[in-house]
Amino acid sequence: MLNPLFIKATSLSDAWFQALYKCVEQGRAFEISRGSFEGQKRLEFDFMTIHITHPSSIPLLPKVNPALGFPDPVEDDYLDDYLPYLMTGEEKEGESYTYGQRICKCELSYLPSEYRELSNILIQEPDIWENRDMVIQEAGEYFVNQMEMMIWTYKNKGHRNNQMILQVGSPADMVLQDPPCLRHIDTRIQDGKLHFFPYFRSWDLYGGFPANLAAIEMMKQYCAEQIGVENGEIIASSKGLHIYDYVFEIAEAIRGRSMDEFRKESVG
Repeated sequence: MLNPLFIKATSLSDAWFQALYKCVEQGRAFEISRGSFEGQKRLEFDFMTIHITHPSSIPLLPKVNPALGFPDPVEDDYLDDYLPYLMTGEEKEGESYTYGQRICKCELSYLPSEYRELSNILIQEPDIWENRDMVIQEAGEYFVNQMEMMIWTYKNKGHRNNQMILQVGSPADMVLQDPPCLRHIDTRIQDGKLHFFPYFRSWDLYGGFPANLAAIEMMKQYCAEQIGVENGEIIASSKGLHIYDYVFEIAEAIRGRSMDEFRKESVG
């Protein structure tokens, strides 16, 4: 039987420490049969939902006690390089995708060259298709910036809208060797605040979780400011939040236990 779990945390750092502790205690051990790190062992939750009430609390990235002798899971300057991959369509040679390319420069391959012909059947109004911040035209091709479209819609069409979900996943991802882990970021404005609801199909708890959520939080702060509302909360979920075997010892040290205690508990 599946064992879905829930964590309520005050900050991103609090969420990381709580999830790390709980993964060692309740994560299922198994060997990866396909995908990234094939053949390695990991501990994984069946399904995890994490409600972070104050995700803007500083520091955004968790800090490990220096006395343990382990580096922090994410370096402080990492976000400077990571943010463009979330908030722009920047893509480097050899990359099959980036989150930012999926969110901010997603190809609209189904649009004809005369996209106005679709105005009678499209849900969105014509002024969206004329706005080059939202619908980008390059060399006869069209792309949508979902982030800018979300901002524009909340600003101009009201806050009670359930359509504004930033899509990352695509059915075509099934043919990729390593499809995106982040599948979508759903959004809602409630009580005058912008809230984000990211979902990850698979999620590295030790390094990926803090980096992803810190960048998503910074993106949310930007969007809230542009819309003219307050910055809100994050409710993140995943059916594949996990730690790899090479992190087991670090996780145990952070919890204040030795690997011998972990092994005895696992055997027992």
